[in-house]
Amino acid sequence: MKVKETTKAYIAGFLDGDGSIYVKLTQNDSYRYKYQICPYVVFYQSKGNKFVLEKMRRLIQIGYIRERKDGICEYIIGDVNSIEKLVKYIKSYVILKRNHVRLMLDILNKKKKIKNAKDFLEVCILIDKFKKLNYSKKRTNTTEQVRKILKQKGLLTP
Repeated sequence: MKVKETTKAYIAGFLDGDGSIYVKLTQNDSYRYKYQICPYVVFYQSKGNKFVLEKMRRLIQIGYIRERKDGICEYIIGDVNSIEKLVKYIKSYVILKRNHVRLMLDILNKKKKIKNAKDFLEVCILIDKFKKLNYSKKRTNTTEQVRKILKQKGLLTP
């Protein structure tokens, strides 16, 4: 992804205004620690302005666009490497979501270094911080929930 500085600033501004950056935990028994770490960068527009997201996708050349039933379109980037590359490109231009970007990069960095259940829980603690940054009310998979499951499965020793 080769992008001009003005384009990086535009993308950052779009993320600040009509975007979201977050990481969630999804229960998945096929994963070693029974949870999957799912990072996302998402841009939003009404269905009538879908062309704006299509232009953004052509510009960034990663992710996909989906139409929700409520008339909103989402441009979703969920690939770890793509997210890391994107946020590194725009981090110096993001203003409102600067803490989100820092936290995302910290999580992605620590995720690469997970060697045991304790390391996994340390990443979960960071993921919990997105609840406060994004005013999330529905988040149910928290560090405490993961800790409980890991203990039940014998993956975490006291």
